Amino acid sequence: MNTSIDLSTIFLKRQAESRSLSAENYRGEKGAGGMATKETSLTPGAWEQAIHLGRGWKISPCLPLKSGQTLTLMDHEGPGVIRHMWITFDQRLRRQIILRIYWDGQEHPSVECPIGDFFCQSWGKDQNITALPINVNPKGGMNCFFPMPFRKHARITVHNDGAADIQHFFYTINYTLEAVPDDCLYFHAQFRRTNPIPYREVYTILDGVKGHGHYVGTFMSWQQNTSGWWGEGEIKMYLDGDREWPTICGTGTEDYFGGAWCFDESNYSAPYFGFQHVVGKSGQTGARMTLYRFHMQDPVFFKQDLRITMQALGWRDHGWKELGLPNPRYHALQDDLASVAYWYQTLPHAPFPMLPDREAREII
Repeated sequence: MNTSIDLSTIFLKRQAESRSLSAENYRGEKGAGGMATKETSLTPGAWEQAIHLGRGWKISPCLPLKSGQTLTLMDHEGPGVIRHMWITFDQRLRRQIILRIYWDGQEHPSVECPIGDFFCQSWGKDQNITALPINVNPKGGMNCFFPMPFRKHARITVHNDGAADIQHFFYTINYTLEAVPDDCLYFHAQFRRTNPIPYREVYTILDGVKGHGHYVGTFMSWQQNTSGWWGEGEIKMYLDGDREWPTICGTGTEDYFGGAWCFDESNYSAPYFGFQHVVGKSGQTGARMTLYRFHMQDPVFFKQDLRITMQALGWRDHGWKELGLPNPRYHALQDDLASVAYWYQTLPHAPFPMLPDREAREII
């Protein structure tokens, strides 16, 4: 039994049934899409726009999401596999809308992220992304292709933690009803932010993970709080009992994200790696960047536990000659860092740390 679909398996016969959830078929029922009427439409005003065309002509394409409201986008029995999610709404509010996903009746979510950061979007601006698992297209169409198998149950919610109502929240969740192998792991994603990083402390991307699984990706948003080069820090991955010293140690921030030599001020978005200037230019105080790496070809496997950290480290370009030093020195930075960690693991998982509140997530 194999649930994966790629160019080498797309032509194989499968015992699966396709389903899709949206405001036009919010229960995902077979043969029930686009049936909304004036009375059942979930989209205020849509009936009037289609009154001359009638039923079946885009009567319920989206949902309002009011301040403080939680919407359940999916609440379905398994087994099955979520294949694709597409979401779009006002780009300015992406840090305020919280995505949560629960597997097999677990009390604690396996995914808990601001929607924007989950889709590699930060700083309140659109960034086109052409990675394999995350794809974002003009203007703000956010897509996720991480396969998400579930055995018993899948529940997906979005919560508006902001002060503003959202008038038009569009979404589609495509999934299959099919058996999943006994050794399938469950998808997880977790958001963190520290602003600023305390002096000479490392940034924690992920810790407290207990179980058997593999790490598959990192997204980071990075704001410089000082000038100069900022990307000398090493990523470190502590596996299966590692304490002081990690099994995996990087050689520089831009190296981990697939670049080299300070990125040469270039933006790029590739299947597994990406870097973009969002505000200002690298090296300027206040510059804002985003970076991603997906370990689709090189997952980081763990059998017991996992912890991942990143150093915020730059160059102290000024004053080294006055100190009689032969070269510039490293500079421990106090930048504004946020991240999403993506991984698969067994259930049950350890509860996540408390999600930063609205003010702690705010982009100013």
